[in-house]
Amino acid sequence: MQDRTYTYEGLFLFPQAAVSDLKGASDHVLELLNRAGAEIISFKKWDERRLAYEVKSNKRGLYFLAYFKAKGSKMQTLERDSNLSEKLLRAMITRADHMKPEMMEASEGRQQPGHGSRRARAHPGGR
Repeated sequence: MQDRTYTYEGLFLFPQAAVSDLKGASDHVLELLNRAGAEIISFKKWDERRLAYEVKSNKRGLYFLAYFKAKGSKMQTLERDSNLSEKLLRAMITRADHMKPEMMEASEGRQQPGHGSRRARAHPGGR
C-alpha cells in the first residue's frame, strides 16, 4: 500500500506566557512539523485571544497557524508529539485538501484574515 502525501492545516495553541518568547514558540512548532517530515507551505503567528474556557488554568492563549504537506502515516506521530508537548496547550490538525495553495500562501502575509479585500472583490463596481 502506498503512503500518500496530503495537505494539512494545523492550529497550535500556546499559553499567553509564550508571547514573551515568540521565537521559541514558533521554533517549537516548526520542530514538531520537521520531525513529522512536513513540507511547510505557510506558517504564521495567527492571534492572541481570550479562550472560551480555561485550558490548563490559562484564560488567554497564543495561536500559530500552519499549512503543510506530509505523509498520512506521519500524522499519528505529529499528534502524539503535540499532545505530549509541555509547551503546547492544544493542537488541532485537519486535512486541507479543499484549499488551493495560493490561498494558503496568501494567508501567511495577511494580518487580519478577510480584512477589507473580500468586499472589493465581491463588488467590483465599488458598491
